[in-house]
Amino acid sequence: MMKSRQTALVLGGTRRTGSLVAKRLVERGLGARTASRHGGDVLFDWDAPTTHPGALAGVDRVYLVTPVMRVTYAGQVAGFLDLAEAAGVRHVTYLSTYGGDQAPPEVDIRAVEADLAGRGAITHSILRPAWVMQNFSDAHLPVVDWVITVPTGGGAEAFVDATDIAAVAVETLVDPDAHAGARYAPTGPEALTFAEVADIIASVIGRPVTHHDIDRDVWIDGAVAAGFVPADYAVMLRWLTGAIISGNGSRPNDDIEKVTGRPPTTFHDFARRSADAWLSLAAG
Repeated sequence: MMKSRQTALVLGGTRRTGSLVAKRLVERGLGARTASRHGGDVLFDWDAPTTHPGALAGVDRVYLVTPVMRVTYAGQVAGFLDLAEAAGVRHVTYLSTYGGDQAPPEVDIRAVEADLAGRGAITHSILRPAWVMQNFSDAHLPVVDWVITVPTGGGAEAFVDATDIAAVAVETLVDPDAHAGARYAPTGPEALTFAEVADIIASVIGRPVTHHDIDRDVWIDGAVAAGFVPADYAVMLRWLTGAIISGNGSRPNDDIEKVTGRPPTTFHDFARRSADAWLSLAAG
């Protein structure tokens, strides 16, 4: 299968997992074309369909990252996949979300998964990763004044390193036949509460860090009011945090080791690697 072109289009190619996927594909001997609104090999904008055909020209597999900070996008993705089929794409690896098959109906995660499953001309793999460790070292769940503010109800999550998500994605793109129809849920090796995450970060940087378990409605309303997320994205935040609060956050599994042959990164190792991100707060 797919012996002629062997070039992957990597959507979100300048972002967290996409940039890693592209780099590792090249290291494995495949072509990788990064696609983004800014800084990619090719211009790609979900809201500008005229950018889609050029991005797809000459590729036979796609790393699919859907529009961010949105809940409605199934129609756009379906149109793109129609073009992909016509252009000769034969495999898609979709970056979904942990528990994506249980996503609220208002969120198009399940619709995209179902669309892929219904396409006979394209094989697919679905990645449903846990919450990403890098959320704590960037603007998603930042440490502000040495406090992590997230509603969790004391629940735990098996946080996963973005590098491990990328490693699984690469395997599915390098050998699509071996992973056709697969659903993988990359997780870290241990489920941690946010208080435990704060303690690990504190132990690495040498200063106290705490977790503020804020009321969920206050947190979501504040994120919308501050313009951090659109109003309709509140349903996504409610679902993601609700899983942790209810005790149904991700739990460790062996998918990463099963696919890549190596164990997943621990949060301790991630924190040591990322210490500069938090130490820069003190310097600033």
